[in-house]
Amino acid sequence: MIAVVAGGMGGGSRRFAPFHRWDRTALLVMIAAMWLGIVMGFVPEIAGHIAKHEPAYPLIVHVHAAAFVGWMALLTTQVLLMRVRRPDLHRRLGLAGPVLAAIMIVLGPATALTVQRLAVGHPDADPAFLSVQFGGILAFGALATAAFLLRGDASSHKRLILLATLGIIDAGFARWLGAPMTKWLGPAGYWQNFAELYAGSYLLLVSFGAYDLITRRRLHPAYVIGAGWIAAMQLAAIWLYLSPAWKAFAIGLIGR
Repeated sequence: MIAVVAGGMGGGSRRFAPFHRWDRTALLVMIAAMWLGIVMGFVPEIAGHIAKHEPAYPLIVHVHAAAFVGWMALLTTQVLLMRVRRPDLHRRLGLAGPVLAAIMIVLGPATALTVQRLAVGHPDADPAFLSVQFGGILAFGALATAAFLLRGDASSHKRLILLATLGIIDAGFARWLGAPMTKWLGPAGYWQNFAELYAGSYLLLVSFGAYDLITRRRLHPAYVIGAGWIAAMQLAAIWLYLSPAWKAFAIGLIGR
């Protein structure tokens, strides 16, 4: 992926304007939309959990949530620093990015397995859903790694970082928009499941590409490759989710 993006940047991408006067505002709007999806998806669920006096979440869930919120806070701060023209602070703070990303890549699967083990025997248990959780962290991990390695190329770096984040925010949007999508499309079938899980994040993904088309009249190679990678991971995740063989494997992976 990195080689292809770098190669693309070396050729026709010279026609891609690295900056546009709308960029700083557009990035903030994108970040705000991500926060909206997260807040609308998780806050009501957490409030309901507390109100019903349900058992406390496992410690690893709190640690995972802290890491995720930390990532979003770091991303927001980095965008704000560039808006106020402080690239020096942006670069210094950016050193925390790879460390936090590595923590999230480890915590994501570990948290998913822990929660699935605790859900065994519960009517809502869904071990096959590990495919969606693992697919998200694979999308994030690859794109975040590419973004850090291409940090000297601002155009590629910022697009890959935002795409990496779009690869893991689907959970918030699905909690918020999943039920209306299910009511509209119905609960059964491949594309119904895909829309229920990913419709919100795809709206942002498409909007991101549309912004480049409006301001540059073309898509950036990093966007094309990154969006394709996200789509591949998510399409594969739904295919596995609906596969009986994967469900049997996931049950064995959980170990109960």
